[in-house]
Amino acid sequence: MIIVHYLPFISKSLGGVPAYINLISRDLGKLCELHVITHKASDDYDLENCKIHYIPNRWLPWNNCKKEFLSLLKEIHPDVFHTNACWDPLTALTSIWAKNEGYKVAYTPHGELTPYSINRHYWTRKLPAILLYQKRGLQAADIVHTTADKEKKELAELGWNTSFYLIPNCIQIDQISIKETWKRKKKILFISRIHHKKGIHFLIKAISILKKELNGYKVYIVGKKEDNYFDELVNLTKNLKVADIIEFTGPIYGEAKWNMYKDADVFVLPTFNENFGIVIPEALASGTPTITTIGAPWEELNTYKCGWWIENGTQPLVDAFKDFLCKSSDELKEMGQRGRELIINKYTSESIAKQFIEMYNTLIAK
Repeated sequence: MIIVHYLPFISKSLGGVPAYINLISRDLGKLCELHVITHKASDDYDLENCKIHYIPNRWLPWNNCKKEFLSLLKEIHPDVFHTNACWDPLTALTSIWAKNEGYKVAYTPHGELTPYSINRHYWTRKLPAILLYQKRGLQAADIVHTTADKEKKELAELGWNTSFYLIPNCIQIDQISIKETWKRKKKILFISRIHHKKGIHFLIKAISILKKELNGYKVYIVGKKEDNYFDELVNLTKNLKVADIIEFTGPIYGEAKWNMYKDADVFVLPTFNENFGIVIPEALASGTPTITTIGAPWEELNTYKCGWWIENGTQPLVDAFKDFLCKSSDELKEMGQRGRELIINKYTSESIAKQFIEMYNTLIAK
């Protein structure tokens, strides 16, 4: 079986979709002949078990990379073409081009077609994209891969496609060791993009309310800055007088990142919306109890008793922190061990890769 994935970039600094491809390629590439078509960046992942093809990053209707893309498809001749992400024109255009050439097409939106994502900058960015290419790109797909029931429901309500296949995202558990101690180090950790969608302002406001209770704690906000949101957050820390306990570190990779997960007493992602949120299983695999919102599909934090799955907003976050502060080291250890067990049981890259092969076989058989 020959599979071709397309995504705009495989840059480490972008997280999200490139991180997903980096995780799944290792084990998916053991089960099929895997190719990735993308565009060159300065800090690309060195993907395992697949061949990377770089094409020019041109998407204008009168000067795009259609010729180079179709030439590669003809050369590779895949059984399935699989495109990833939304709103970048080429993610949708490649779906349309491949379908017009007679290839089977799978499409993974990666949570970028939720009501939150569509409504943000709707008139200036999203509506023009929908009218020009995004709707047609999803309509062209033979199957739409979703990562959670919530995402599947939201996509069905859009009405752009009716063929869905649910496979959660994955994690390479063998690359992550569990922490050795749950003795409090008074560290709170956030890792993700510095983007309004991630709800970091809720975290800062909650910290300001609990400043006395969190005496001696340090909050680390790790990630790449986007738009003007970072400046708003810095000003917020100053206005709420918590700048001395909140540190913005920029993105961190490799062993340093895993050490941050293990050093943290609790991991927090107060997001408005996630289709999966890869940082959550990373934290759980490290043995760190986790707080996230109903914007992420992680009700298992409550059912497995390994974290807190809460409503959006400042007060729910305050309440979760208060509960966290009441936990003993032994209770945090039990939560951390249950979290890692959850990831081992349901989200390893080996088992998810097999599910992708099943999806491709289903698509090929249609």
